[in-house]
Amino acid sequence: MTSTLSQKHPRGLYVLFFAEMWERFSYYGMRAILLLFLLDNVRGGMGLEAAEAAAVYGLYTSAVYLLTLPGGWLADNILGQKKAIWYGGIVIMLGHIILAIPGPTSIFFIGLITVAIGTGLLKANISSIVGELYPEGGARRDAAFSIFYMGINLGSILGITIVGFLGQKINWHMGFGAAAIGMALGLTVFKFGSKKYLQGFGEVPAAKISTPESVAKSGSEKKLGYGLVAMLVLFLSALQLKGFIDMSTAQGLAQGAGIIIVTVSLFYFIYILVAGGLSPVERKRIYVLIVFFLAAAIFWSGFEQAGSSLQIFAERYTQRTFGGWEMPSSWFQNFNGTFILIFAPVMASLWIYLSAKGINPATPIKFAIALLLVGTGFFIMEMASKVAVTGQLASPLFLTLTYLVHTIGELCLSPVGLSSYTKLAPKRYVSQLMGIWFVAASLGNLIAGLFAGGFDEENLQQMPALFHQVTLFSVGFGLLLLIFWKPVKNWMGGIQ
Repeated sequence: MTSTLSQKHPRGLYVLFFAEMWERFSYYGMRAILLLFLLDNVRGGMGLEAAEAAAVYGLYTSAVYLLTLPGGWLADNILGQKKAIWYGGIVIMLGHIILAIPGPTSIFFIGLITVAIGTGLLKANISSIVGELYPEGGARRDAAFSIFYMGINLGSILGITIVGFLGQKINWHMGFGAAAIGMALGLTVFKFGSKKYLQGFGEVPAAKISTPESVAKSGSEKKLGYGLVAMLVLFLSALQLKGFIDMSTAQGLAQGAGIIIVTVSLFYFIYILVAGGLSPVERKRIYVLIVFFLAAAIFWSGFEQAGSSLQIFAERYTQRTFGGWEMPSSWFQNFNGTFILIFAPVMASLWIYLSAKGINPATPIKFAIALLLVGTGFFIMEMASKVAVTGQLASPLFLTLTYLVHTIGELCLSPVGLSSYTKLAPKRYVSQLMGIWFVAASLGNLIAGLFAGGFDEENLQQMPALFHQVTLFSVGFGLLLLIFWKPVKNWMGGIQ
Protein backbone atom coordinates (compact mmCIF):
# COMPACT_ATOMS: atom_id res chain seq x y z
CA MET A 1 0.00 0.00 0.00
CA THR A 2 2.88 2.37 0.72
CA SER A 3 4.26 2.05 -2.80
CA THR A 4 0.85 2.81 -4.27
CA LEU A 5 0.58 5.95 -2.19
CA SER A 6 4.11 6.96 -3.17
CA GLN A 7 3.13 6.90 -6.85
CA LYS A 8 0.29 9.31 -6.15
CA HIS A 9 2.13 11.65 -3.82
CA PRO A 10 5.73 12.92 -3.74
CA ARG A 11 8.01 11.16 -1.27
CA GLY A 12 8.69 14.51 0.39
CA LEU A 13 5.17 14.30 1.82
CA TYR A 14 6.20 11.24 3.85
CA VAL A 15 9.35 12.94 5.15
CA LEU A 16 7.12 15.72 6.47
CA PHE A 17 4.61 13.11 7.67
CA PHE A 18 7.15 11.39 9.95
CA ALA A 19 8.85 14.60 11.10
CA GLU A 20 5.49 16.04 12.13
CA MET A 21 4.49 12.72 13.69
CA TRP A 22 7.38 12.84 16.17
CA GLU A 23 6.90 16.54 16.89
CA ARG A 24 3.22 15.85 17.69
CA PHE A 25 4.33 12.87 19.83
CA SER A 26 6.18 15.33 22.02
CA TYR A 27 3.42 17.96 22.04
CA TYR A 28 0.34 15.79 22.61
CA GLY A 29 2.15 13.49 25.01
CA MET A 30 3.17 16.39 27.22
CA ARG A 31 -0.24 18.07 26.84
CA ALA A 32 -1.99 14.89 28.00
CA ILE A 33 -0.37 15.06 31.44
CA LEU A 34 0.14 18.83 31.80
CA LEU A 35 -3.16 19.71 33.48
CA LEU A 36 -2.99 16.60 35.67
CA PHE A 37 0.55 17.57 36.77
CA LEU A 38 -0.57 21.12 37.56
CA LEU A 39 -3.49 19.82 39.67
CA ASP A 40 -1.63 16.99 41.45
CA ASN A 41 -0.62 17.58 45.08
CA VAL A 42 0.18 13.94 45.96
CA ARG A 43 2.81 12.63 43.51
CA GLY A 44 5.05 15.68 43.17
CA GLY A 45 2.82 17.84 41.00
CA MET A 46 2.28 21.57 41.46
CA GLY A 47 -0.99 21.32 43.45
CA LEU A 48 -2.70 24.33 41.87
CA GLU A 49 -6.40 25.13 42.21
CA ALA A 50 -8.57 24.11 39.24
CA ALA A 51 -9.10 27.66 37.93
CA GLU A 52 -5.39 28.56 38.15
CA ALA A 53 -4.22 25.24 36.67
CA ALA A 54 -6.68 25.55 33.78
CA ALA A 55 -5.51 29.11 33.12
CA VAL A 56 -1.86 28.00 32.98
CA TYR A 57 -2.83 25.13 30.68
CA GLY A 58 -4.74 27.53 28.41
CA LEU A 59 -1.87 30.01 28.33
CA TYR A 60 0.62 27.32 27.32
CA THR A 61 -1.50 25.67 24.62
CA SER A 62 -2.51 29.05 23.20
CA ALA A 63 1.09 30.31 23.20
CA VAL A 64 2.18 27.24 21.22
CA TYR A 65 -0.08 28.31 18.36
CA LEU A 66 0.13 32.09 18.80
CA LEU A 67 3.89 32.01 18.30
CA THR A 68 3.42 30.47 14.84
CA LEU A 69 2.74 34.02 13.59
CA PRO A 70 6.24 35.39 14.35
CA GLY A 71 7.59 31.96 13.38
CA GLY A 72 5.96 32.33 9.97
CA TRP A 73 7.33 35.86 9.59
CA LEU A 74 10.88 34.70 10.35
CA ALA A 75 10.56 31.95 7.73
CA ASP A 76 9.08 34.29 5.09
CA ASN A 77 11.65 37.02 5.60
CA ILE A 78 14.87 35.62 7.09
CA LEU A 79 15.31 31.87 7.54
CA GLY A 80 13.26 30.07 4.92
CA GLN A 81 10.96 27.27 6.02
CA LYS A 82 13.50 24.43 6.25
CA LYS A 83 15.82 26.28 8.63
CA ALA A 84 12.84 27.45 10.70
CA ILE A 85 11.68 23.84 11.09
CA TRP A 86 15.17 22.62 12.03
CA TYR A 87 15.90 25.32 14.62
CA GLY A 88 12.36 25.11 15.98
CA GLY A 89 12.73 21.36 16.56
CA ILE A 90 15.98 21.85 18.46
CA VAL A 91 14.38 24.45 20.73
CA ILE A 92 11.38 22.14 21.40
CA MET A 93 13.71 19.30 22.39
CA LEU A 94 15.63 21.56 24.77
CA GLY A 95 12.37 22.69 26.35
CA HIS A 96 11.26 19.13 27.05
CA ILE A 97 14.68 18.34 28.54
CA ILE A 98 14.22 21.27 30.95
CA LEU A 99 10.76 19.93 31.91
CA ALA A 100 12.24 16.49 32.53
CA ILE A 101 14.54 17.82 35.27
CA PRO A 102 12.79 18.19 38.67
CA GLY A 103 13.30 21.66 40.03
CA PRO A 104 11.63 24.87 41.21
CA THR A 105 8.44 26.20 39.63
CA SER A 106 10.34 28.90 37.73
CA ILE A 107 12.41 26.26 35.89
CA PHE A 108 9.23 24.39 34.92
CA PHE A 109 7.72 27.54 33.41
CA ILE A 110 10.97 28.27 31.54
CA GLY A 111 10.64 24.80 30.00
CA LEU A 112 7.03 25.47 28.96
CA ILE A 113 8.00 28.79 27.36
CA THR A 114 10.92 27.15 25.52
CA VAL A 115 8.66 24.44 24.05
CA ALA A 116 6.11 27.07 22.97
CA ILE A 117 8.77 29.18 21.21
CA GLY A 118 10.15 26.18 19.33
CA THR A 119 6.72 24.96 18.26
CA GLY A 120 5.86 28.44 17.01
CA LEU A 121 8.91 28.33 14.77
CA LEU A 122 8.22 24.83 13.45
CA LYS A 123 4.46 24.31 13.21
CA ALA A 124 3.24 26.68 10.50
CA ASN A 125 6.29 26.18 8.30
CA ILE A 126 6.10 22.41 7.98
CA SER A 127 2.47 22.76 6.84
CA SER A 128 3.51 25.41 4.30
CA ILE A 129 6.00 23.02 2.66
CA VAL A 130 3.24 20.40 2.32
CA GLY A 131 1.27 23.00 0.33
CA GLU A 132 4.34 23.78 -1.83
CA LEU A 133 4.49 20.15 -2.96
CA TYR A 134 1.11 20.59 -4.71
CA PRO A 135 1.23 23.81 -6.77
CA GLU A 136 -1.81 22.62 -8.77
CA GLY A 137 -4.01 22.70 -5.65
CA GLY A 138 -7.41 21.02 -5.85
CA ALA A 139 -8.66 17.84 -4.20
CA ARG A 140 -5.24 16.17 -4.47
CA ARG A 141 -3.75 18.79 -2.16
CA ASP A 142 -6.69 18.32 0.24
CA ALA A 143 -6.01 14.56 0.18
CA ALA A 144 -2.30 15.18 0.88
CA PHE A 145 -3.19 17.24 3.95
CA SER A 146 -5.46 14.45 5.13
CA ILE A 147 -2.51 12.00 4.84
CA PHE A 148 -0.27 14.53 6.61
CA TYR A 149 -2.95 14.78 9.27
CA MET A 150 -2.66 11.04 9.85
CA GLY A 151 0.97 11.62 10.84
CA ILE A 152 -0.13 14.23 13.35
CA ASN A 153 -2.57 11.82 14.94
CA LEU A 154 -0.30 8.78 14.86
CA GLY A 155 2.17 10.88 16.84
CA SER A 156 -0.68 11.91 19.13
CA ILE A 157 -1.64 8.29 19.88
CA LEU A 158 1.94 7.23 20.57
CA GLY A 159 2.63 10.31 22.70
CA ILE A 160 -0.53 10.11 24.80
CA THR A 161 -0.07 6.36 25.35
CA ILE A 162 3.63 6.42 26.26
CA VAL A 163 3.99 9.83 27.90
CA GLY A 164 0.58 9.52 29.58
CA PHE A 165 1.45 6.14 31.08
CA LEU A 166 4.93 7.19 32.24
CA GLY A 167 3.65 10.46 33.71
CA GLN A 168 0.51 9.16 35.47
CA LYS A 169 1.76 5.75 36.57
CA ILE A 170 5.50 6.19 37.17
CA ASN A 171 6.86 9.75 37.35
CA TRP A 172 5.72 13.05 35.86
CA HIS A 173 9.21 14.12 34.79
CA MET A 174 9.91 10.77 33.14
CA GLY A 175 6.91 11.50 30.92
CA PHE A 176 8.31 14.92 30.01
CA GLY A 177 11.65 13.28 29.17
CA ALA A 178 9.98 10.83 26.77
CA ALA A 179 8.61 13.84 24.89
CA ALA A 180 12.19 15.11 24.39
CA ILE A 181 13.20 11.75 22.87
CA GLY A 182 10.26 11.94 20.46
CA MET A 183 11.34 15.36 19.22
CA ALA A 184 14.92 14.13 18.72
CA LEU A 185 13.59 11.36 16.45
CA GLY A 186 11.60 13.95 14.48
CA LEU A 187 14.72 16.05 13.93
CA THR A 188 16.62 13.00 12.68
CA VAL A 189 13.91 12.12 10.16
CA PHE A 190 13.72 15.69 8.85
CA LYS A 191 17.48 16.22 8.59
CA PHE A 192 18.19 13.16 6.49
CA GLY A 193 14.92 12.94 4.56
CA SER A 194 14.80 16.57 3.45
CA LYS A 195 18.23 16.34 1.79
CA LYS A 196 16.95 13.74 -0.67
CA TYR A 197 13.24 14.44 -1.11
CA LEU A 198 12.70 18.13 -0.34
CA GLN A 199 15.37 19.75 -2.51
CA GLY A 200 14.18 23.17 -3.69
CA PHE A 201 11.33 23.44 -1.20
CA GLY A 202 11.28 25.91 1.70
CA GLU A 203 14.87 27.03 1.21
CA VAL A 204 14.55 30.67 0.08
CA PRO A 205 12.50 33.13 2.15
CA ALA A 206 9.38 34.17 0.24
CA ALA A 207 10.25 37.86 0.60
CA LYS A 208 13.44 37.29 -1.46
CA ILE A 209 11.61 35.72 -4.41
CA SER A 210 11.17 38.40 -7.05
CA THR A 211 7.90 38.14 -8.97
CA PRO A 212 5.55 40.78 -10.41
CA GLU A 213 3.17 40.12 -7.52
CA SER A 214 5.84 40.42 -4.82
CA VAL A 215 7.38 43.78 -5.64
CA ALA A 216 8.63 45.42 -2.46
CA LYS A 217 6.04 47.49 -0.68
CA SER A 218 6.29 51.22 -1.22
CA GLY A 219 7.58 53.55 1.47
CA SER A 220 4.09 54.81 2.21
CA GLU A 221 2.83 51.25 2.74
CA LYS A 222 5.69 50.51 5.13
CA LYS A 223 4.95 53.69 7.10
CA LEU A 224 1.30 52.64 7.35
CA GLY A 225 2.39 49.23 8.64
CA TYR A 226 4.64 50.83 11.28
CA GLY A 227 1.76 53.12 12.24
CA LEU A 228 -0.54 50.16 12.81
CA VAL A 229 2.07 48.46 15.01
CA ALA A 230 2.42 51.66 17.06
CA MET A 231 -1.37 51.85 17.43
CA LEU A 232 -1.43 48.23 18.60
CA VAL A 233 1.21 48.91 21.28
CA LEU A 234 -0.66 52.02 22.47
CA PHE A 235 -3.98 50.15 22.57
CA LEU A 236 -2.59 47.26 24.62
CA SER A 237 -0.82 49.69 26.97
CA ALA A 238 -4.10 51.53 27.53
CA LEU A 239 -5.87 48.25 28.36
CA GLN A 240 -3.19 47.48 30.94
CA LEU A 241 -3.36 50.95 32.52
CA LYS A 242 -7.17 50.87 32.69
CA GLY A 243 -7.15 47.46 34.35
CA PHE A 244 -8.80 45.51 31.53
CA ILE A 245 -5.71 43.30 31.43
CA ASP A 246 -4.69 42.05 34.90
CA MET A 247 -1.28 40.38 34.81
CA SER A 248 -1.12 39.63 38.56
CA THR A 249 -2.80 36.16 38.43
CA ALA A 250 -2.76 33.23 36.02
CA GLN A 251 -6.48 33.72 35.31
CA GLY A 252 -6.05 37.44 34.71
CA LEU A 253 -3.04 36.77 32.51
CA ALA A 254 -5.04 34.24 30.47
CA GLN A 255 -7.97 36.63 30.05
CA GLY A 256 -5.56 39.37 29.04
CA ALA A 257 -3.91 37.01 26.56
CA GLY A 258 -7.31 36.45 24.96
CA ILE A 259 -7.72 40.20 24.44
CA ILE A 260 -4.18 40.40 23.06
CA ILE A 261 -4.73 37.50 20.61
CA VAL A 262 -7.94 39.02 19.25
CA THR A 263 -6.33 42.46 18.98
CA VAL A 264 -3.16 41.20 17.29
CA SER A 265 -5.21 39.18 14.79
CA LEU A 266 -7.45 42.16 14.02
CA PHE A 267 -4.51 44.50 13.50
CA TYR A 268 -2.69 41.94 11.34
CA PHE A 269 -5.67 41.53 9.04
CA ILE A 270 -6.06 45.34 8.84
CA TYR A 271 -2.37 45.65 8.02
CA ILE A 272 -2.37 43.06 5.26
CA LEU A 273 -5.58 44.45 3.72
CA VAL A 274 -4.47 48.09 3.81
CA ALA A 275 -0.69 47.92 3.47
CA GLY A 276 -0.08 44.51 1.93
CA GLY A 277 -0.10 45.62 -1.70
CA LEU A 278 -2.91 43.19 -2.56
CA SER A 279 -4.82 42.97 -5.79
CA PRO A 280 -8.67 43.11 -5.62
CA VAL A 281 -8.85 39.31 -6.00
CA GLU A 282 -6.28 38.76 -3.25
CA ARG A 283 -8.16 41.17 -0.96
CA LYS A 284 -11.40 39.19 -1.33
CA ARG A 285 -9.51 36.00 -0.54
CA ILE A 286 -8.21 37.60 2.66
CA TYR A 287 -11.84 38.29 3.63
CA VAL A 288 -12.48 34.56 3.18
CA LEU A 289 -9.51 33.74 5.39
CA ILE A 290 -10.99 36.03 8.07
CA VAL A 291 -14.27 34.09 7.97
CA PHE A 292 -12.37 30.80 8.19
CA PHE A 293 -10.30 32.21 11.07
CA LEU A 294 -13.44 32.98 13.09
CA ALA A 295 -14.98 29.58 12.34
CA ALA A 296 -11.75 27.80 13.29
CA ALA A 297 -11.41 29.73 16.57
CA ILE A 298 -14.94 28.72 17.58
CA PHE A 299 -14.35 25.11 16.54
CA TRP A 300 -11.07 24.79 18.45
CA SER A 301 -12.55 26.43 21.55
CA GLY A 302 -14.81 23.38 21.78
CA PHE A 303 -12.58 20.69 20.30
CA GLU A 304 -9.50 21.54 22.37
CA GLN A 305 -11.36 20.94 25.60
CA ALA A 306 -10.11 17.38 25.09
CA GLY A 307 -7.13 18.33 27.25
CA SER A 308 -9.02 20.57 29.69
CA SER A 309 -12.70 20.13 30.63
CA LEU A 310 -13.04 16.69 29.00
CA GLN A 311 -9.81 15.58 30.72
CA ILE A 312 -11.20 16.67 34.07
CA PHE A 313 -14.50 14.89 33.29
CA ALA A 314 -12.57 11.72 32.41
CA GLU A 315 -10.49 11.89 35.61
CA ARG A 316 -13.26 12.69 38.09
CA TYR A 317 -16.64 11.70 36.66
CA THR A 318 -16.13 8.77 34.25
CA GLN A 319 -16.10 5.01 34.95
CA ARG A 320 -12.54 3.88 34.08
CA THR A 321 -12.14 0.61 35.97
CA PHE A 322 -12.35 -2.55 33.87
CA GLY A 323 -11.90 -5.94 35.57
CA GLY A 324 -9.89 -4.43 38.41
CA TRP A 325 -7.61 -2.38 36.09
CA GLU A 326 -7.95 1.40 36.10
CA MET A 327 -7.28 3.05 32.76
CA PRO A 328 -5.22 6.29 32.92
CA SER A 329 -7.66 9.15 32.31
CA SER A 330 -5.27 10.73 29.79
CA TRP A 331 -5.79 7.73 27.50
CA PHE A 332 -9.29 8.93 26.64
CA GLN A 333 -7.58 11.57 24.50
CA ASN A 334 -6.34 8.69 22.34
CA PHE A 335 -9.82 8.16 20.95
CA ASN A 336 -9.40 11.24 18.77
CA GLY A 337 -6.11 10.08 17.26
CA THR A 338 -7.40 6.54 16.77
CA PHE A 339 -10.53 7.74 14.99
CA ILE A 340 -8.38 10.02 12.82
CA LEU A 341 -6.29 7.08 11.65
CA ILE A 342 -9.46 5.14 10.84
CA PHE A 343 -11.40 7.91 9.11
CA ALA A 344 -8.73 10.21 7.58
CA PRO A 345 -8.09 7.90 4.57
CA VAL A 346 -11.86 7.49 4.15
CA MET A 347 -12.42 11.26 4.18
CA ALA A 348 -9.47 11.90 1.85
CA SER A 349 -10.86 9.39 -0.65
CA LEU A 350 -14.35 10.83 -0.21
CA TRP A 351 -13.24 14.36 -1.16
CA ILE A 352 -11.49 13.06 -4.30
CA TYR A 353 -14.51 10.91 -5.25
CA LEU A 354 -16.99 13.76 -4.76
CA SER A 355 -14.71 16.14 -6.67
CA ALA A 356 -14.59 13.71 -9.62
CA LYS A 357 -18.41 13.63 -9.58
CA GLY A 358 -18.59 17.41 -9.38
CA ILE A 359 -20.39 17.37 -6.02
CA ASN A 360 -17.56 18.04 -3.57
CA PRO A 361 -19.00 20.37 -0.87
CA ALA A 362 -17.56 23.88 -0.93
CA THR A 363 -15.03 24.67 1.80
CA PRO A 364 -17.44 26.98 3.72
CA ILE A 365 -19.94 24.10 3.90
CA LYS A 366 -17.28 21.76 5.29
CA PHE A 367 -16.47 24.35 7.96
CA ALA A 368 -20.16 24.66 8.83
CA ILE A 369 -20.51 20.87 9.16
CA ALA A 370 -17.50 20.85 11.51
CA LEU A 371 -19.11 23.45 13.77
CA LEU A 372 -22.41 21.57 13.85
CA LEU A 373 -20.58 18.37 14.81
CA VAL A 374 -18.56 19.93 17.63
CA GLY A 375 -21.84 21.33 18.96
CA THR A 376 -23.37 17.87 18.76
CA GLY A 377 -20.46 16.47 20.79
CA PHE A 378 -21.12 18.93 23.58
CA PHE A 379 -24.81 18.06 23.55
CA ILE A 380 -23.68 14.48 24.27
CA MET A 381 -21.47 15.77 27.10
CA GLU A 382 -24.40 17.74 28.48
CA MET A 383 -26.25 14.43 28.80
CA ALA A 384 -23.18 12.85 30.45
CA SER A 385 -22.87 15.70 32.94
CA LYS A 386 -26.50 15.25 33.98
CA VAL A 387 -25.49 11.74 35.08
CA ALA A 388 -22.41 13.05 36.90
CA VAL A 389 -24.33 15.63 38.94
CA THR A 390 -26.37 12.78 40.48
CA GLY A 391 -23.18 11.42 42.04
CA GLN A 392 -22.82 8.48 39.65
CA LEU A 393 -19.86 7.88 37.34
CA ALA A 394 -20.81 8.42 33.70
CA SER A 395 -20.35 5.64 31.15
CA PRO A 396 -17.12 5.90 29.10
CA LEU A 397 -19.35 5.63 26.01
CA PHE A 398 -20.30 9.31 26.42
CA LEU A 399 -16.70 10.47 25.97
CA THR A 400 -16.08 7.87 23.26
CA LEU A 401 -19.04 9.07 21.19
CA THR A 402 -18.11 12.71 21.77
CA TYR A 403 -14.57 12.08 20.49
CA LEU A 404 -15.98 10.25 17.45
CA VAL A 405 -18.27 13.14 16.50
CA HIS A 406 -15.55 15.72 17.15
CA THR A 407 -13.08 13.75 15.04
CA ILE A 408 -15.37 13.74 12.00
CA GLY A 409 -15.79 17.48 12.50
CA GLU A 410 -12.02 17.92 12.75
CA LEU A 411 -11.53 16.11 9.44
CA CYS A 412 -14.05 18.46 7.82
CA LEU A 413 -12.21 21.54 9.08
CA SER A 414 -8.56 21.10 9.94
CA PRO A 415 -6.91 19.45 6.89
CA VAL A 416 -9.28 21.38 4.61
CA GLY A 417 -8.45 24.61 6.43
CA LEU A 418 -4.70 23.97 6.23
CA SER A 419 -5.05 23.37 2.49
CA SER A 420 -7.29 26.42 1.99
CA TYR A 421 -4.88 28.78 3.72
CA THR A 422 -1.98 27.61 1.53
CA LYS A 423 -4.16 28.07 -1.59
CA LEU A 424 -5.81 31.40 -0.76
CA ALA A 425 -2.84 33.19 0.81
CA PRO A 426 -0.71 35.41 -1.46
CA LYS A 427 2.60 33.56 -1.90
CA ARG A 428 4.67 36.29 -0.24
CA TYR A 429 2.55 35.98 2.91
CA VAL A 430 1.93 32.23 2.96
CA SER A 431 3.88 31.32 6.13
CA GLN A 432 2.56 34.37 8.00
CA LEU A 433 -1.03 33.47 7.10
CA MET A 434 -0.39 29.85 8.06
CA GLY A 435 0.66 31.37 11.36
CA ILE A 436 -2.68 33.22 11.53
CA TRP A 437 -4.47 29.89 10.94
CA PHE A 438 -2.72 28.54 14.02
CA VAL A 439 -3.49 31.75 15.94
CA ALA A 440 -7.16 30.72 15.58
CA ALA A 441 -6.19 27.47 17.31
CA SER A 442 -4.34 29.55 19.91
CA LEU A 443 -7.48 31.52 20.71
CA GLY A 444 -9.53 28.33 20.83
CA ASN A 445 -7.05 26.65 23.19
CA LEU A 446 -7.07 29.65 25.50
CA ILE A 447 -10.88 29.70 25.67
CA ALA A 448 -10.86 25.93 26.30
CA GLY A 449 -8.46 26.38 29.21
CA LEU A 450 -10.46 29.21 30.77
CA PHE A 451 -13.68 27.23 30.33
CA ALA A 452 -12.23 24.32 32.32
CA GLY A 453 -11.65 26.70 35.22
CA GLY A 454 -15.39 26.50 35.86
CA PHE A 455 -15.13 22.76 36.61
CA ASP A 456 -14.80 23.25 40.33
CA GLU A 457 -16.27 20.36 42.32
CA GLU A 458 -18.11 22.90 44.46
CA ASN A 459 -19.97 24.10 41.36
CA LEU A 460 -20.74 20.65 39.94
CA GLN A 461 -24.39 21.50 39.30
CA GLN A 462 -23.34 24.12 36.73
CA MET A 463 -21.64 21.57 34.48
CA PRO A 464 -24.64 20.79 32.20
CA ALA A 465 -25.24 24.52 31.65
CA LEU A 466 -21.57 25.08 30.74
CA PHE A 467 -21.67 22.32 28.11
CA HIS A 468 -25.00 23.67 26.83
CA GLN A 469 -23.43 27.09 26.18
CA VAL A 470 -20.76 25.53 23.95
CA THR A 471 -23.45 23.63 22.01
CA LEU A 472 -25.48 26.76 21.30
CA PHE A 473 -22.51 28.88 20.27
CA SER A 474 -21.00 26.28 17.92
CA VAL A 475 -24.28 25.31 16.25
CA GLY A 476 -25.29 28.97 15.89
CA PHE A 477 -22.17 29.98 13.97
CA GLY A 478 -22.34 26.78 11.91
CA LEU A 479 -25.87 27.59 10.78
CA LEU A 480 -24.84 31.17 9.98
CA LEU A 481 -22.02 29.89 7.76
CA LEU A 482 -24.41 27.50 6.00
CA ILE A 483 -26.73 30.41 5.17
CA PHE A 484 -23.96 32.58 3.68
CA TRP A 485 -21.73 29.91 2.09
CA LYS A 486 -22.30 31.08 -1.51
CA PRO A 487 -20.96 34.66 -1.08
CA VAL A 488 -17.96 33.29 0.84
CA LYS A 489 -17.27 30.78 -1.95
CA ASN A 490 -17.52 33.51 -4.60
CA TRP A 491 -14.84 35.56 -2.77
CA MET A 492 -12.44 32.65 -3.15
CA GLY A 493 -11.92 33.72 -6.75
CA GLY A 494 -12.24 30.31 -8.39
CA ILE A 495 -9.98 28.46 -5.93
CA GLN A 496 -11.52 25.16 -4.84
